[in-house]
Amino acid sequence: MHTIFLIIKREYLVRVRKRSFVIMTILGPLLIFAFYAIIGWAAVSSIDQKKVAVVDESGRFTNQFKNDEETTYSYEKQPLSVAKKSFVKQGYDALVFIPKDVIERPKTVQIFAQKSVSLDLQNNIERAIGKEIETIKLSEAGITQKVIEDAKVNVDAQTINLSDAGEKNSNAIATTIIGYFCAFLIYISVFIYGTQVMRGVMEEKTNRIVEVIISSVKPFQLMLGKIIGVALVGLTQFLLWITLTIGLFTIGGTIMGDKVDRGRQAMQTSGAAGAMAQGPASAEVKKTQESAVASVMRAIDTLNIPLIVACFLFYFLGGYLIYSALFGAIGAAVDNETETQQFMFPITLPIIGAIAVAQFVIRDPDGPLAFWTSIFPLTSPVVMMVRVPFGVPGWELALSMVLLILGFMGTTWLAARIYRVGILMYGKQVSYKELSKWVFYKG
Repeated sequence: MHTIFLIIKREYLVRVRKRSFVIMTILGPLLIFAFYAIIGWAAVSSIDQKKVAVVDESGRFTNQFKNDEETTYSYEKQPLSVAKKSFVKQGYDALVFIPKDVIERPKTVQIFAQKSVSLDLQNNIERAIGKEIETIKLSEAGITQKVIEDAKVNVDAQTINLSDAGEKNSNAIATTIIGYFCAFLIYISVFIYGTQVMRGVMEEKTNRIVEVIISSVKPFQLMLGKIIGVALVGLTQFLLWITLTIGLFTIGGTIMGDKVDRGRQAMQTSGAAGAMAQGPASAEVKKTQESAVASVMRAIDTLNIPLIVACFLFYFLGGYLIYSALFGAIGAAVDNETETQQFMFPITLPIIGAIAVAQFVIRDPDGPLAFWTSIFPLTSPVVMMVRVPFGVPGWELALSMVLLILGFMGTTWLAARIYRVGILMYGKQVSYKELSKWVFYKG
């Protein structure tokens, strides 16, 4: 045990003291923050209202479309043929032609533009016309505008979990985002740190350093020490990333919130209609933003954060240990990175399948697919993390954890059998048949 601890210490300190580790630990959150900050800043700064000219041949849609943050409408009284020649010079992004019989034939609407219109702009125009046609038809049926407006109700249901401990609020959006984010982190970490183990083993083998090391320690001790050492490096880096990222996004969220507020207020003041509606519109925007921030805070409060963090650490380590043992066996079996491809695919297939299955598990976290993939050791680290924020029965969580531990013990035994022979094998093309012989080799 003392020997394994020394190997773990050596693997941990060698990697943590590297300049690349320190730089990436600090730069990682900064780069992620900068990436999203630039995208957010660009998205807010590049918001540009599209100006749409409307030629209403029916005369029933003039001044009926409401301007919003994305689209403003102007109504032309000139013929379509004249409007088509001049709308670009007048600064319009698109020209909409509404024929006389649009109520009976809604598919006869035409949108003209110098370039192809974006899908969002087309959807906005179609939605505005469709809404007005619906209003006209209801009015003709004897339903007044007041009844129509009163009938439009936005339902915002409150979700509550019932358990033996009592009632507790929940939030489907928060559970979905947190669950998938944690699962994706584990998915990425398996490849990043598992590959580090494989390359470390391969490097020691090709440099013949392992021949010296193996004279003092057993192959199993060397492999286990290397796996656990790299795991601690990954865990250290993740914890530092999470701490720095939370701090950066907390500060950045406040700055970007002010920027969004100023951007929206500026758009509210653009144009005559915007100027007239600035007072109440700005108040409504501010109220909406405050409601959104409060909603996010309430969503976070509904989650069982201690349980999610504890499960993340367990499944991060469990998933990494299983796959890094297999990656280590591959590194011991081959002489160069080119030969690793034929062995990596069957090993990585379950984890790739798990992240694909996770998208379906989000839709039905308690279904048979979710249950079986969350207890199978090769897929449980990803799938169970998707399910945990939704709430998982204690016995299912315990069963999954026990099987994950047994899975690690089984894969470590298998990898050790391959490692002890392959680590000293040079210049031989290894096949699956050869690997199976190494597993049952009794020498």
